Amino acid sequence: MYGAVLHAPGDVRYEDRDDPALEQPTDAIIRMSATCVCGSDLWDYRGINPVERPTPMGHEYVGVVEEVGSEVTGITPGQTVIGSFFASDNTCEICRAGYQTSCVHREYVGANGAQAQYLRVPLADGTLVATPETPDPAMLPSLLAASDVLGTGWFGAVAADVTPGKTIAVVGDGAVGLLAVMAARQLGAERIIIFSRHEARQKLALEFGATDIVTERGDDGVEQIKELTSGLGAHSVIEAVGTQESMMQAIRSTRAGGHIGYVGVAHGVSLPGSELFYSHTHLHGGPAPVRRFLPDLIDRITRGEIDPGKVFDLTLPLDQAAEGYAAMDQRRAIKTLLQP
Repeated sequence: MYGAVLHAPGDVRYEDRDDPALEQPTDAIIRMSATCVCGSDLWDYRGINPVERPTPMGHEYVGVVEEVGSEVTGITPGQTVIGSFFASDNTCEICRAGYQTSCVHREYVGANGAQAQYLRVPLADGTLVATPETPDPAMLPSLLAASDVLGTGWFGAVAADVTPGKTIAVVGDGAVGLLAVMAARQLGAERIIIFSRHEARQKLALEFGATDIVTERGDDGVEQIKELTSGLGAHSVIEAVGTQESMMQAIRSTRAGGHIGYVGVAHGVSLPGSELFYSHTHLHGGPAPVRRFLPDLIDRITRGEIDPGKVFDLTLPLDQAAEGYAAMDQRRAIKTLLQP
Protein backbone atom coordinates (compact mmCIF):
# COMPACT_ATOMS: atom_id res chain seq x y z
CA MET A 1 0.00 0.00 0.00
CA TYR A 2 0.99 3.66 -0.17
CA GLY A 3 0.98 6.26 2.58
CA ALA A 4 2.45 9.53 3.86
CA VAL A 5 5.81 9.30 5.64
CA LEU A 6 7.62 12.19 7.34
CA HIS A 7 11.37 11.90 6.78
CA ALA A 8 12.46 15.22 8.28
CA PRO A 9 10.88 18.57 9.14
CA GLY A 10 9.03 19.79 6.06
CA ASP A 11 9.73 16.55 4.17
CA VAL A 12 6.55 14.50 3.68
CA ARG A 13 6.70 11.74 1.05
CA TYR A 14 4.07 9.51 -0.49
CA GLU A 15 5.72 6.12 -0.65
CA ASP A 16 5.22 2.38 -0.67
CA ARG A 17 4.69 0.84 2.76
CA ASP A 18 4.09 -2.69 3.93
CA ASP A 19 0.45 -3.73 3.94
CA PRO A 20 -0.86 -4.00 7.52
CA ALA A 21 -1.66 -7.46 8.83
CA LEU A 22 -3.44 -8.79 11.88
CA GLU A 23 -0.92 -9.02 14.71
CA GLN A 24 -3.26 -9.75 17.60
CA PRO A 25 -6.61 -11.58 17.69
CA THR A 26 -8.19 -8.28 18.83
CA ASP A 27 -7.03 -6.34 15.73
CA ALA A 28 -8.99 -5.14 12.72
CA ILE A 29 -7.77 -4.01 9.30
CA ILE A 30 -9.70 -1.19 7.70
CA ARG A 31 -9.61 0.21 4.17
CA MET A 32 -9.48 3.96 4.49
CA SER A 33 -12.39 5.98 3.13
CA ALA A 34 -10.89 9.30 4.23
CA THR A 35 -8.07 10.57 6.42
CA CYS A 36 -6.60 13.99 7.08
CA VAL A 37 -3.80 16.17 8.42
CA CYS A 38 -4.12 17.23 12.07
CA GLY A 39 -2.85 20.46 13.56
CA SER A 40 -0.85 18.34 16.00
CA ASP A 41 0.94 16.74 13.03
CA LEU A 42 2.48 20.16 12.41
CA TRP A 43 4.50 19.91 15.63
CA ASP A 44 6.50 17.16 13.90
CA TYR A 45 6.36 18.79 10.46
CA ARG A 46 7.84 22.00 11.87
CA GLY A 47 10.55 20.13 13.78
CA ILE A 48 9.22 21.22 17.19
CA ASN A 49 8.92 17.53 18.00
CA PRO A 50 12.12 15.74 16.95
CA VAL A 51 11.92 13.58 13.81
CA GLU A 52 14.55 10.90 14.30
CA ARG A 53 13.57 8.46 11.57
CA PRO A 54 11.04 8.09 8.71
CA THR A 55 7.67 8.12 10.44
CA PRO A 56 4.28 7.03 9.04
CA MET A 57 1.85 9.87 9.69
CA GLY A 58 -1.80 10.31 10.58
CA HIS A 59 -4.15 9.33 13.38
CA GLU A 60 -7.64 10.30 12.12
CA TYR A 61 -9.65 7.81 10.15
CA VAL A 62 -12.93 6.58 8.80
CA GLY A 63 -12.99 3.41 6.76
CA VAL A 64 -14.49 0.05 5.91
CA VAL A 65 -13.56 -3.07 7.85
CA GLU A 66 -11.67 -5.55 5.68
CA GLU A 67 -10.61 -8.20 8.19
CA VAL A 68 -10.91 -8.86 11.92
CA GLY A 69 -9.04 -11.02 14.40
CA SER A 70 -10.47 -14.18 15.92
CA GLU A 71 -11.46 -12.46 19.19
CA VAL A 72 -13.26 -9.49 17.61
CA THR A 73 -17.01 -9.91 18.08
CA GLY A 74 -18.58 -6.45 17.80
CA ILE A 75 -17.13 -5.30 14.47
CA THR A 76 -17.60 -7.16 11.20
CA PRO A 77 -16.17 -6.85 7.69
CA GLY A 78 -18.07 -4.43 5.49
CA GLN A 79 -19.01 -2.00 8.26
CA THR A 80 -18.02 1.66 8.07
CA VAL A 81 -16.23 2.54 11.29
CA ILE A 82 -14.69 5.49 13.08
CA GLY A 83 -12.18 5.28 15.90
CA SER A 84 -10.05 7.42 18.17
CA PHE A 85 -6.33 8.18 17.89
CA PHE A 86 -5.79 5.96 20.95
CA ALA A 87 -6.97 2.37 20.91
CA SER A 88 -8.68 1.30 24.12
CA ASP A 89 -10.35 -1.83 25.43
CA ASN A 90 -13.33 0.28 26.64
CA THR A 91 -13.80 -2.13 29.55
CA CYS A 92 -11.09 -1.27 32.09
CA GLU A 93 -11.91 0.87 35.12
CA ILE A 94 -10.41 3.99 33.54
CA CYS A 95 -12.37 3.47 30.32
CA ARG A 96 -15.61 2.96 32.23
CA ALA A 97 -14.96 6.30 33.94
CA GLY A 98 -14.86 7.91 30.47
CA TYR A 99 -11.11 8.38 29.97
CA GLN A 100 -10.35 5.89 27.22
CA THR A 101 -7.20 7.73 26.13
CA SER A 102 -5.73 6.64 29.49
CA CYS A 103 -6.90 3.03 29.13
CA VAL A 104 -4.59 0.65 30.95
CA HIS A 105 -4.09 -1.17 27.63
CA ARG A 106 -4.05 1.87 25.36
CA GLU A 107 -2.09 1.91 22.12
CA TYR A 108 -1.43 4.89 19.88
CA VAL A 109 -3.18 4.14 16.61
CA GLY A 110 -1.19 6.88 14.90
CA ALA A 111 1.94 4.77 15.27
CA ASN A 112 0.55 2.71 12.39
CA GLY A 113 0.06 5.79 10.17
CA ALA A 114 -3.54 6.51 9.18
CA GLN A 115 -2.58 8.68 6.21
CA ALA A 116 -2.49 5.55 4.09
CA GLN A 117 -4.67 3.19 2.10
CA TYR A 118 -5.11 0.69 4.95
CA LEU A 119 -4.76 0.78 8.74
CA ARG A 120 -4.39 -1.78 11.51
CA VAL A 121 -6.52 -0.85 14.51
CA PRO A 122 -5.70 -2.60 17.80
CA LEU A 123 -8.40 -3.44 20.36
CA ALA A 124 -11.00 -3.14 17.62
CA ASP A 125 -14.06 -3.96 19.75
CA GLY A 126 -13.24 -1.22 22.23
CA THR A 127 -11.90 1.34 19.76
CA LEU A 128 -14.14 1.30 16.71
CA VAL A 129 -17.74 2.47 16.44
CA ALA A 130 -19.76 1.48 13.38
CA THR A 131 -22.21 3.77 11.60
CA PRO A 132 -25.85 2.63 11.64
CA GLU A 133 -25.68 1.97 7.90
CA THR A 134 -23.34 2.63 5.00
CA PRO A 135 -23.08 6.43 4.97
CA ASP A 136 -23.56 8.68 1.98
CA PRO A 137 -20.08 9.71 0.71
CA ALA A 138 -21.02 13.33 1.40
CA MET A 139 -21.15 12.46 5.11
CA LEU A 140 -17.60 11.10 5.28
CA PRO A 141 -15.90 14.44 6.10
CA SER A 142 -18.13 14.93 9.13
CA LEU A 143 -17.60 11.35 10.32
CA LEU A 144 -13.86 11.82 9.86
CA ALA A 145 -14.00 14.98 11.98
CA ALA A 146 -15.54 12.92 14.78
CA SER A 147 -12.38 10.78 14.90
CA ASP A 148 -10.40 13.59 16.51
CA VAL A 149 -11.05 17.30 16.09
CA LEU A 150 -14.79 17.22 16.80
CA GLY A 151 -14.33 14.80 19.70
CA THR A 152 -11.46 16.91 21.02
CA GLY A 153 -13.42 20.14 20.76
CA TRP A 154 -16.34 18.41 22.44
CA PHE A 155 -14.16 17.24 25.31
CA GLY A 156 -12.78 20.76 25.64
CA ALA A 157 -16.33 22.02 26.10
CA VAL A 158 -17.25 19.26 28.56
CA ALA A 159 -14.02 19.76 30.53
CA ALA A 160 -14.80 23.49 30.68
CA ASP A 161 -18.23 22.65 32.14
CA VAL A 162 -20.18 24.26 29.31
CA THR A 163 -23.86 24.26 30.23
CA PRO A 164 -26.94 26.24 29.13
CA GLY A 165 -26.84 29.96 29.76
CA LYS A 166 -23.08 30.33 30.20
CA THR A 167 -20.64 32.64 28.42
CA ILE A 168 -17.84 30.69 26.73
CA ALA A 169 -14.49 31.83 25.33
CA VAL A 170 -12.45 29.75 22.89
CA VAL A 171 -8.70 30.31 22.57
CA GLY A 172 -7.62 29.02 19.15
CA ASP A 173 -9.27 29.20 15.74
CA GLY A 174 -7.90 25.99 14.27
CA ALA A 175 -10.13 23.00 13.57
CA VAL A 176 -10.37 22.03 17.25
CA GLY A 177 -11.21 25.55 18.37
CA LEU A 178 -13.83 25.96 15.66
CA LEU A 179 -15.47 22.66 16.55
CA ALA A 180 -15.31 23.58 20.23
CA VAL A 181 -17.57 26.47 19.22
CA MET A 182 -19.95 23.95 17.64
CA ALA A 183 -19.84 21.80 20.77
CA ALA A 184 -20.51 24.77 23.05
CA ARG A 185 -23.53 25.73 20.96
CA GLN A 186 -24.85 22.16 21.05
CA LEU A 187 -24.39 22.08 24.83
CA GLY A 188 -26.49 25.20 25.25
CA ALA A 189 -24.01 28.05 25.75
CA GLU A 190 -25.69 31.43 25.55
CA ARG A 191 -22.69 33.45 24.39
CA ILE A 192 -19.62 32.11 22.60
CA ILE A 193 -16.57 34.32 22.08
CA ILE A 194 -13.68 33.14 19.92
CA PHE A 195 -10.24 34.66 19.56
CA SER A 196 -9.47 34.87 15.84
CA ARG A 197 -7.68 37.16 13.40
CA HIS A 198 -8.51 35.25 10.23
CA GLU A 199 -11.56 36.19 8.20
CA ALA A 200 -12.33 32.71 6.82
CA ARG A 201 -12.07 31.17 10.28
CA GLN A 202 -14.18 33.93 11.79
CA LYS A 203 -16.88 33.27 9.21
CA LEU A 204 -16.93 29.55 9.98
CA ALA A 205 -16.93 30.22 13.72
CA LEU A 206 -20.02 32.40 13.34
CA GLU A 207 -21.67 29.69 11.26
CA PHE A 208 -20.90 27.13 13.99
CA GLY A 209 -22.46 29.33 16.68
CA ALA A 210 -20.00 31.99 17.83
CA THR A 211 -21.63 35.25 18.91
CA ASP A 212 -18.51 37.44 19.28
CA ILE A 213 -15.06 37.68 17.69
CA VAL A 214 -12.03 39.04 19.56
CA THR A 215 -9.00 39.79 17.40
CA GLU A 216 -6.61 40.84 20.17
CA ARG A 217 -4.28 38.35 21.84
CA GLY A 218 -2.49 38.08 25.16
CA ASP A 219 -3.40 40.60 27.82
CA ASP A 220 -5.15 42.80 25.24
CA GLY A 221 -7.39 39.87 24.38
CA VAL A 222 -8.06 39.21 28.05
CA GLU A 223 -9.09 42.83 28.47
CA GLN A 224 -11.59 42.46 25.63
CA ILE A 225 -13.11 39.40 27.30
CA LYS A 226 -13.43 41.32 30.55
CA GLU A 227 -15.13 44.22 28.75
CA LEU A 228 -17.63 41.80 27.20
CA THR A 229 -18.42 40.18 30.56
CA SER A 230 -18.86 43.14 32.92
CA GLY A 231 -15.29 42.76 34.12
CA LEU A 232 -15.75 39.20 35.35
CA GLY A 233 -14.44 36.95 32.58
CA ALA A 234 -16.07 33.97 30.90
CA HIS A 235 -17.73 31.16 32.83
CA SER A 236 -15.92 28.58 30.68
CA VAL A 237 -12.81 28.84 28.52
CA ILE A 238 -11.59 26.23 26.04
CA GLU A 239 -7.85 26.30 25.30
CA ALA A 240 -7.14 24.69 21.92
CA VAL A 241 -3.58 25.71 21.03
CA GLY A 242 -1.06 24.40 23.55
CA THR A 243 1.39 27.30 23.98
CA GLN A 244 2.37 29.32 27.02
CA GLU A 245 0.59 32.40 25.68
CA SER A 246 -2.62 30.55 24.90
CA MET A 247 -2.75 28.88 28.31
CA MET A 248 -2.20 32.14 30.17
CA GLN A 249 -4.77 33.83 27.97
CA ALA A 250 -7.25 31.11 28.90
CA ILE A 251 -6.54 31.33 32.64
CA ARG A 252 -6.78 35.11 32.70
CA SER A 253 -9.98 35.15 30.62
CA THR A 254 -11.81 32.93 33.13
CA ARG A 255 -13.85 34.38 35.98
CA ALA A 256 -13.30 33.31 39.56
CA GLY A 257 -14.94 29.93 40.01
CA GLY A 258 -14.96 29.32 36.25
CA HIS A 259 -13.69 26.32 34.32
CA ILE A 260 -10.93 25.85 31.76
CA GLY A 261 -10.89 22.87 29.39
CA TYR A 262 -7.44 22.55 27.83
CA VAL A 263 -7.06 20.29 24.81
CA GLY A 264 -4.18 21.92 22.93
CA VAL A 265 -1.15 19.60 23.07
CA ALA A 266 1.08 21.47 25.51
CA HIS A 267 4.53 22.55 24.32
CA GLY A 268 6.70 24.56 26.68
CA VAL A 269 3.82 25.38 29.01
CA SER A 270 4.49 26.09 32.67
CA LEU A 271 1.84 27.32 35.09
CA PRO A 272 2.49 30.06 37.65
CA GLY A 273 1.33 28.42 40.85
CA SER A 274 0.53 31.59 42.75
CA GLU A 275 -1.58 33.13 39.98
CA LEU A 276 -3.44 29.87 39.41
CA PHE A 277 -4.02 29.50 43.16
CA TYR A 278 -5.61 32.92 43.50
CA SER A 279 -7.61 32.67 40.29
CA HIS A 280 -10.11 30.19 41.79
CA THR A 281 -10.41 28.50 38.39
CA HIS A 282 -10.98 24.81 37.67
CA LEU A 283 -8.46 23.35 35.22
CA HIS A 284 -9.17 20.08 33.41
CA GLY A 285 -8.07 18.59 30.10
CA GLY A 286 -5.60 16.37 28.32
CA PRO A 287 -5.80 14.02 25.33
CA ALA A 288 -9.49 13.87 24.51
CA PRO A 289 -11.27 10.60 25.26
CA VAL A 290 -12.91 10.71 21.84
CA ARG A 291 -14.27 7.18 22.25
CA ARG A 292 -16.53 8.42 25.07
CA PHE A 293 -18.30 10.78 22.68
CA LEU A 294 -18.26 8.84 19.40
CA PRO A 295 -21.71 7.16 19.63
CA ASP A 296 -23.41 10.48 20.38
CA LEU A 297 -21.43 12.39 17.74
CA ILE A 298 -22.11 9.79 15.05
CA ASP A 299 -25.80 9.94 15.91
CA ARG A 300 -25.88 13.75 15.66
CA ILE A 301 -24.04 13.62 12.33
CA THR A 302 -26.15 10.90 10.74
CA ARG A 303 -29.35 12.68 11.82
CA GLY A 304 -28.10 15.87 10.18
CA GLU A 305 -28.03 17.83 13.43
CA ILE A 306 -24.41 18.94 12.95
CA ASP A 307 -22.07 19.20 9.97
CA PRO A 308 -18.51 19.39 11.35
CA GLY A 309 -17.08 18.36 7.97
CA LYS A 310 -17.23 22.01 6.95
CA VAL A 311 -13.98 22.46 8.84
CA PHE A 312 -12.20 20.77 5.91
CA ASP A 313 -11.48 23.56 3.45
CA LEU A 314 -8.94 21.68 1.33
CA THR A 315 -9.41 18.20 -0.16
CA LEU A 316 -6.53 16.45 -1.91
CA PRO A 317 -5.68 12.94 -3.08
CA LEU A 318 -3.44 11.12 -0.63
CA ASP A 319 -0.48 11.32 -3.00
CA GLN A 320 -0.53 15.11 -2.51
CA ALA A 321 -0.23 14.90 1.27
CA ALA A 322 2.88 17.08 1.20
CA GLU A 323 0.85 19.98 -0.21
CA GLY A 324 -1.80 19.37 2.45
CA TYR A 325 0.83 19.80 5.16
CA ALA A 326 2.31 22.90 3.54
CA ALA A 327 -1.10 24.52 3.16
CA MET A 328 -1.89 24.06 6.85
CA ASP A 329 1.60 25.09 7.95
CA GLN A 330 1.26 28.32 5.95
CA ARG A 331 -2.34 28.82 7.18
CA ARG A 332 -3.69 28.61 3.63
CA ALA A 333 -6.00 25.87 4.89
CA ILE A 334 -7.76 25.20 8.18
CA LYS A 335 -7.71 21.43 7.74
CA THR A 336 -6.79 19.15 4.84
CA LEU A 337 -8.83 16.05 3.99
CA LEU A 338 -6.92 13.33 2.15
CA GLN A 339 -8.65 10.86 -0.15
CA PRO A 340 -6.82 7.49 -0.43
